[in-house]
Amino acid sequence: MQSTTAPASGQTQDSSAHPSGDKRFKVLDVTMKRSQYRQDALIEVLHKAQEAFGYLEDDVLMYVARNLKLPLSKVYGVATFYHLFSLKPAGRHNCVICLGTACYVRGGDKVLAALEEQTGIHSGETTPDGLVSLVTARCVGACGIAPVVVYDGKMAPQQTAESSVEKIKQWQAE
Repeated sequence: MQSTTAPASGQTQDSSAHPSGDKRFKVLDVTMKRSQYRQDALIEVLHKAQEAFGYLEDDVLMYVARNLKLPLSKVYGVATFYHLFSLKPAGRHNCVICLGTACYVRGGDKVLAALEEQTGIHSGETTPDGLVSLVTARCVGACGIAPVVVYDGKMAPQQTAESSVEKIKQWQAE
């Protein structure tokens, strides 16, 4: 049954009634309401969306754009500019290879090449079985222990192609 009464002038419609009925949208509603639907809260809202959904799927980006009264192109632009946002589902395990200057000159590029060969995917992709996602970072801020790889949020110092492949093999054997 559809309501025939329009909201009174100056009132906002209840945006929590997402057509899918997915309760995770209520988390976004709370975040947007707390920021008074300000457009400058976009990054905070996108972080909350990724936390709730695991990644930023198209309907989530459209929902945020509509509720913050922003063009979808602006929301998409912000989501694709920052490397912490993902438009695809992540694997069960996440592997971030630092390619900052210190890590690169100490073999970060070789670590990445070995991991890509072992997994059969490239940076920014997830294995077809959904087990591993490979991501590169410009710098993780641990230059003194380069090259660094972050496995499931835990920083591993002085990685080699062999040590990183061994970690992936452990995940694959689980």
